[in-house]
Amino acid sequence: MFKKNCILTDEQINNKVTDLMNKLTLKEKVWLLNGNWDMIQNSIEYGNAYNPIPIKSNGNDRLDIPPIAFTDGPRGVVMGHSTCFPVSMARGASFDRELEKEIGNVIGIEARAGGANYFAGVCINLLRHPAWGRAQETYGEDPFLLGEMGKALTESVQEHNVMACIKHYAVNNIENSRFKVNIECDERTLREVYLPHFKKCVEAGAASLMGSYNKFRGEQCSESYHLLTKILRDEWGFEGFTSSDFLFAIRDTKKAIEAGMDIEMPMPVYYQQNLLDLVQQGVVSEDIINLSATRVIKTVLTFSNSKDSMEYDEKLIANEKHTELARKVAEKSMVLIKNKDDVLPFIKDIKKVLIVGKLATKANTGDYGSSRIYAPYVVTQLEGLQNYFGNQVDIIYCDDIEVEQAKDLATEVDCVIIFAGNDYRDEGEYVAPDEDVSMEDIIVEGYKNQGQIEKLMSMQSKRNDKKSSYTDNSGDTMGGDRSNLSLKESEINVIKEIGSINPNTVVCLIGGSMIMTKEWDDSVPAIMYSWYSGMEGGNALPRILFGDVNPSGKLPFTVPTDGDHLPYFSSTDKEISYDLYHGYTLLDKENHKPAYPFGFGLCYTSYRYSDMVLEKKDGLVDVKVRVTNIGKVDGEEIIQVYVGVINSMIERQKKLLKGFDKVFIKSGETKEISIPINIKELYYFSSESMNWELEHGIYKFMVGPSSDETTLLKKELRL
Repeated sequence: MFKKNCILTDEQINNKVTDLMNKLTLKEKVWLLNGNWDMIQNSIEYGNAYNPIPIKSNGNDRLDIPPIAFTDGPRGVVMGHSTCFPVSMARGASFDRELEKEIGNVIGIEARAGGANYFAGVCINLLRHPAWGRAQETYGEDPFLLGEMGKALTESVQEHNVMACIKHYAVNNIENSRFKVNIECDERTLREVYLPHFKKCVEAGAASLMGSYNKFRGEQCSESYHLLTKILRDEWGFEGFTSSDFLFAIRDTKKAIEAGMDIEMPMPVYYQQNLLDLVQQGVVSEDIINLSATRVIKTVLTFSNSKDSMEYDEKLIANEKHTELARKVAEKSMVLIKNKDDVLPFIKDIKKVLIVGKLATKANTGDYGSSRIYAPYVVTQLEGLQNYFGNQVDIIYCDDIEVEQAKDLATEVDCVIIFAGNDYRDEGEYVAPDEDVSMEDIIVEGYKNQGQIEKLMSMQSKRNDKKSSYTDNSGDTMGGDRSNLSLKESEINVIKEIGSINPNTVVCLIGGSMIMTKEWDDSVPAIMYSWYSGMEGGNALPRILFGDVNPSGKLPFTVPTDGDHLPYFSSTDKEISYDLYHGYTLLDKENHKPAYPFGFGLCYTSYRYSDMVLEKKDGLVDVKVRVTNIGKVDGEEIIQVYVGVINSMIERQKKLLKGFDKVFIKSGETKEISIPINIKELYYFSSESMNWELEHGIYKFMVGPSSDETTLLKKELRL
């Protein structure tokens, strides 16, 4: 089960659940299975329709069954004015489980302080292609990395008796067509590439799981018996409850509840009265309702009867300790991918700095979809540099279209910092419904089921308004899948024009996914991925650029030299097929050299790897290696272990990440690092036996600083 600190034993919980189920009426059981979002009231009271306060289920006052109180994520707690961390993609670049646990600790505290007990912000969908609009909400392209980071967040959030919801289950990797696209893949691809990270979070005790919008093998994922019951419950032993993605995930009441979809979120469109009617008509068995109600009650009671480690006060939200962590996370996430002639760090003894690019002046923490955080403040990049230097340095700003002015100034200043990349208009959640669904009709049905007649009338008057619910002030839709994997023409132009004028120049890339560099890479000596870096990102960046912090992040995705080296992607196709390959595994298969490989990142020191040793014991292969900091600066190195099979009898990726650790090493120090690899991580899923099997043969273990095989030490072991 999920909780180790529950004051009741499993037997006591089960007895209490049985007693409650015997006392609940059929209607009360059904009423446990939906949320009660009130977008109109939220808009009136808070000026924010989505999630300013918890979205609650009904619970049951008569029998003292607490409601589920939902808050979204994953940049932090969506409600109120919470701490805004860097996006998950940035945190994936940290390769730091312990740091992610610190983030989860803050999220758990702030969720409870804001009245929530259910956090739906453990997003672990795989980055199959960097055009995916919601890439910023996940940790990267590798299933092992996703599982490790998702597990860390899940466990730490739940330490505060907040039920963690992992999402979006499953094969949810396209944004604009997410309400209709059908994904096809064979069972091996599903199990090895798109599900292992979900399984790892379930095994870590995740309380809940959210079904996705898209179809899988012709069925809505939130109505898939294969996903929700056969795999999730029968095979993985999941004991928690499932909830649907919002509004469009369920299309058929009977199919959804019988497949194992327990709770309809965020309001009752297909459940509640509709579900009750089907049971009373004999179309849906009451036994199915009992299953879902039991899962919900058992999970809620387990968490609500667990000891709290502290008191949760609203004053804790976005307090100084939490915002300092937000800055620390930004510092540990940024990735230096180019540093020609060691131009970075810049010297601090300077008089003038030129800042170029409109993104330097924006409070740019990510998209404006369901993960948006309304932080109490956001430090922009320009403000961060001004805070860092105070009045001691002349900081000059130019827009990226002011090319001639920037060219003149670049010759006069001590260093140039160019900001380029994306904002909420370029990528993010896309909520404009497809032609086959209507948001207004669905919300009308939700208010109808809730018996809120006045709000029903209000929504009915808006049925002809097809504009997205997420728009900017001009009414333009925001987010969605990216149409451009590179920078904007104005940004490319300004980099080419001024990037080589001043030898002390860096481009800082802002965004939540891979950005192609081939068009302008040669024009600038240094490149840094600074991401959507949260509310304190502006204060974090100058500490790296000027040497207070040694950068330690590494790329959680591959940067190819050509977009054609990526897998096929479409935002309009009604059906797409997935296979075993994407990211670095696809480049390995096709023998394409990346511009910057997965797991790559520079720093202000150098490391030497030596003396690799393999030890097999107790179901593990212990990979040991000595790592020496041979530079002059203390730093953190991310040691990565990849595994391949020599002369495999089955089709396999050339190598896969199977272990990593982030280790602090002082200048001149050598540390012996031991990274245990569970042999079960090396199993493949057999389509013949429909089971996990270990192929006996010779395995190649590789350890080093990135997925670039020229940098990896290698040893073979027969298993």
